[in-house]
Amino acid sequence: MNMGVKISALLCVFLIFLTLPSLRAEKHSLYYIYTALSKPVNLPGIYQFSAMGLLDDMQIDYYNNVEQRKFSKQIWMKEKMQEDYWEKGTQSRKSKEQWFNVNVDILMKRMGHNESDLHVFQWRVGCEIEKRGSEVKFSKGTNDYSYDGKNFLLFDIKESQWVAPVDAALPTKNKWDKIPNLNQYTRGYLETECVDWLNKFREYRDEELRKCSPPDVRVSARRCTSDKTKLKLTCMATGFYHKDMVLTIRKYHTSLPINEIESTGIRPNHDGTCQLKCSVYIQEDEKAEYDCFVSHKTLKEPVIVSWDRKCQDFPPETVAGMIGAVIGCVTVLVVTASVAYFLKKRNIIAPRMAIKHRKAFKKASVRNGPKQSIPQYEKGGEGSRRLAGRSAIICVSVGLRALLHSLSSTLVLSLFMAVIHNETGDHAISWKDGWVL
Repeated sequence: MNMGVKISALLCVFLIFLTLPSLRAEKHSLYYIYTALSKPVNLPGIYQFSAMGLLDDMQIDYYNNVEQRKFSKQIWMKEKMQEDYWEKGTQSRKSKEQWFNVNVDILMKRMGHNESDLHVFQWRVGCEIEKRGSEVKFSKGTNDYSYDGKNFLLFDIKESQWVAPVDAALPTKNKWDKIPNLNQYTRGYLETECVDWLNKFREYRDEELRKCSPPDVRVSARRCTSDKTKLKLTCMATGFYHKDMVLTIRKYHTSLPINEIESTGIRPNHDGTCQLKCSVYIQEDEKAEYDCFVSHKTLKEPVIVSWDRKCQDFPPETVAGMIGAVIGCVTVLVVTASVAYFLKKRNIIAPRMAIKHRKAFKKASVRNGPKQSIPQYEKGGEGSRRLAGRSAIICVSVGLRALLHSLSSTLVLSLFMAVIHNETGDHAISWKDGWVL
């Protein structure tokens, strides 16, 4: 066997290793984040205390100080976890809510902050693992506290002691390092108990995912706007839940280098599923064969979708529709302004006069009887013209408001986002044990 054949064989083995997901290391995480505000803010979805569990960045449970109940955010969590789990979880979260209420006041006084300003105190605790085949290995444990978005106190899992990034945290570090068994329990929780919960939740989740539909894979090309001689070839996989997605663009069945591919990263869809897009720029006249290679847990074998060499630019009817929509909006604005100007010039817009006429009409109706008409409100009268003018303005205003609302609703994604939190099998020590700042 010559040297060229050996090199080719080694290259084939290397490519197979890269493309088989079973040989690639899967990374998984379980985090709980607790967030406490120094005072209520009276904004929708923002609570003075809240807690949330995240499995691979997917929300699995939630708690807030208003509902005071730990509840599931995933159907499989609700089905798999017994009622006793949720009851004990609720009591644990209530205890932590008391702990945060006590310690946020302690922290504000230590920082010299007054109660009129809003301050945020957070706790993030959890673990990460790597899974290669059937082997599961602990990779990271986190137990961090932050105040107003800055690190306040961190746990060093290797040294089994607390680290104070700021001077204000030194009293807490010294106190907690002296609490019997606290540091040993914290490390054991991160390395063992947290990992056990992570694997349990992951198994439940994966069992549910196996029942789900496989991802939808599409490949398309669009002419590059900056260079008309190039095309932007895009592969998209959407509708999947599990984030261990392998998506590559291949040329003649060989994956392109990562540095040539643009990736959006995994993003959420509106229905709770995820999507991933990868793109590469190619010459328009290139004759090479391109395809999308996708591997996922819900697939028994990888999905390969070949590019049909079509370029999907905006069709003329789409452009015409966009231009028509803009012209329509401008026309409505011009007509509305013209009507308002005309009515004002004719002295028809007179809100105060209209109110006076309505009162006069009511008094006259009572005095003369319902069948008696008032001359100024008869057809063609001055009051009739004013009321008709006001009605016209109201109709135009309502229509314009509805139009603007429909346009703005497609542009605005969100005004506020609820604070994200993490936790696992709840940390057993509470403020009643003297574990305060």
